[in-house]
Amino acid sequence: MAQAQAGPSDVPVGTGPAAPGEALTLHASCVAWGGRALLLAGPSGAGKSTLALAMMALGADLVADDRTVLRATGDGLSAEAPAPIRGRIEARGIGILAAPAVGPVPVAGLVDLARDETERLPPDRRTVLLGRSIPLVLRVRNAHFSAALIQFLKGGRVA
Repeated sequence: MAQAQAGPSDVPVGTGPAAPGEALTLHASCVAWGGRALLLAGPSGAGKSTLALAMMALGADLVADDRTVLRATGDGLSAEAPAPIRGRIEARGIGILAAPAVGPVPVAGLVDLARDETERLPPDRRTVLLGRSIPLVLRVRNAHFSAALIQFLKGGRVA
């Protein structure tokens, strides 16, 4: 299976190898399920917090909202909230809500909310952050996107 290299529109991509512990603060929200985190990246107003809230309603845990600290680990990345915003998420039109937060959590992938998926069965896309390659998912505009992302965290992608 061919792997398409693609980077989210506002995420630093292709950075060289990082030493374990090296950190980057990303403009992204992050949720987790079963000890696996999913970064939700995109520009302001792209729906990062909205998607995080939808996934939390299905049982996901909040890691961070709007800004996520990534750290290089031995062969991957971990995600956690910056201390000042830990346990907080914005609900547009309602306000800042309190939510239990988890982290640090190993990163399982990144969703780019700035680009729409056009393929029914897309290629295996990857992006590189802090020198670590992770799966990349583009936005799907349908009602089951949040549920499909929960399943991605539970079982991964097989094709």
